[in-house]
Amino acid sequence: MSFLIRWIVTAVAVAAAVWLVPGIELIGGDSAWVGIAIFALILSLVNISVKPILQLLSLPITVLTLGIFYLIVNTILLYLAAWLANGLFGVGFWISGFGSAFLASIVISIVSAIVNAVVGNDQ
Repeated sequence: MSFLIRWIVTAVAVAAAVWLVPGIELIGGDSAWVGIAIFALILSLVNISVKPILQLLSLPITVLTLGIFYLIVNTILLYLAAWLANGLFGVGFWISGFGSAFLASIVISIVSAIVNAVVGNDQ
């Protein structure tokens, strides 16, 4: 049940990022919510599997930058999830540049934290 809640929280956060961040677009027309759900599923799976490895590898840089590099790791994971979503499922999640991806990763992190606090999902 915890993964289902994580998936829904990520879908809400991705929808907020698509809505708020210029340069992040979901090409899908009427079925945009399906694209958001598929992208959120892929992002959740990437966060579960790849994120711990990247966090461990980037730990020295993260300590030196007092945690700021953690945002770069989130941006890389967002790019990876977009690449997988477009390549495997043809979702059409488009990121225009690094600045947009960086801002979207910040929005997704903040919205996820807020929704997790409201839902009460302990991670």
